Amino acid sequence: MLASPHSIYRSDIHPLHAVLLAGMLPLYLGAALCDYTYSVSYHIQWSTFASWLIAGALVFNGLAILAAVVGLFRAGRRSPLALAYLVLLVVTWVLGFINALIHARDAWAMMPTGLVLSVVIVVLTLAALFLGFARKRVDTEGVTS
Repeated sequence: MLASPHSIYRSDIHPLHAVLLAGMLPLYLGAALCDYTYSVSYHIQWSTFASWLIAGALVFNGLAILAAVVGLFRAGRRSPLALAYLVLLVVTWVLGFINALIHARDAWAMMPTGLVLSVVIVVLTLAALFLGFARKRVDTEGVTS
């Protein structure tokens, strides 16, 4: 019998947390695309679409923050990267809420601030996705064969 180490790569992120985190991107990206479409077409329907997409993204973002807080306080999971990830999610949510307030204005009054803020939020969401899915750990278990 020969014992050899066997590495198992596990993600620190729970599958439900991953769904919530990944669900933010298409909603925030859709809002940014709707803002861009409104800026070139001036059809008010696009600003309304963006408002609804931002509202949905805020729900996903808030639940992802809750999952990140739970993940942060699990035994043995605290790391500077996890804290930076949580802070990034909170900053994204706060800017998303401000963006929702800007989109609550008249459609003409929300431009160009709404578009710029939407693009910034998409970039922050991409960074949060990278940090959220990049956290891995390696478990080495002795396997006998």
